[in-house]
Amino acid sequence: MSELQFKSPSFIQRLKGMLGVDFYRLFHTPMFYIFLAIAAFIPAMVLGMTSAETAEGGAALYTNTWQVIAADTPLYVVNQIGEYANMNMVFIFGGIMVSVFIGHDYRSGYVKQLFTTHAKKQDYMLSKSLTGAFSMACMCVTYLLGTVAAGLFSGMSFEVNAGSLVCAIIGKMIMSLGWASLYTLLNVIFRRYFGICVALSFFLGTGIIIIGAAAILGNSPLLNIFLYGSSVYACLSGNAVNVIVCLACSAVWAAVYNILGSVILNRSDVY
Repeated sequence: MSELQFKSPSFIQRLKGMLGVDFYRLFHTPMFYIFLAIAAFIPAMVLGMTSAETAEGGAALYTNTWQVIAADTPLYVVNQIGEYANMNMVFIFGGIMVSVFIGHDYRSGYVKQLFTTHAKKQDYMLSKSLTGAFSMACMCVTYLLGTVAAGLFSGMSFEVNAGSLVCAIIGKMIMSLGWASLYTLLNVIFRRYFGICVALSFFLGTGIIIIGAAAILGNSPLLNIFLYGSSVYACLSGNAVNVIVCLACSAVWAAVYNILGSVILNRSDVY
């Protein structure tokens, strides 16, 4: 009799199946491509503002194209908008993307159908986190392409330490996993309140909490352990150590947020 029983699918099989569905839905979601275009357009808008300020005799926000990617050094206290208006903005739009994606799950009844046949809530959390991280990483790529195009059009300098630039870009892309996991958790907690999820994407994505802490503590390296801190730590003076810090921080927070989200889903009514 036991030989006729079907074996339960393994974790890898379950996750692979759920990721297949999520990526199919992602690639067929118009909002994904809209946000990719927005990410590519942001650098042109930012450098355009810089050119306008300079033309009017004001202080330039940037003196180098790559400053639109990352700050020169880890700056937790923002003295001017130019110190934050870089690739970190992708994490704000990435949060909105996660909210749209998970919000549709609940509005369409997909979650009810899924959890009726698929009891592993941690699989749902991990799949959504990985899908969200992928979408943010894609936004980082289009943001980079937009930066290069905007820099060429504006005639701004491209001088930079190539190794540090690569480390900064990789570091920010790695941070996508931590941010996506945070937004997935928030959308599980506030699953019935789409507006709150979007508002939190802006609030947390701008790093207001860490900026406030930095105003008290100063530019302390201790702030690197937080998502926003590590995102800022990926800078144009960075190296492989910065990438390792970003990787460790992103992985640890992703694990924490996925565990918390799984516990919440297991103990609450998700319908």
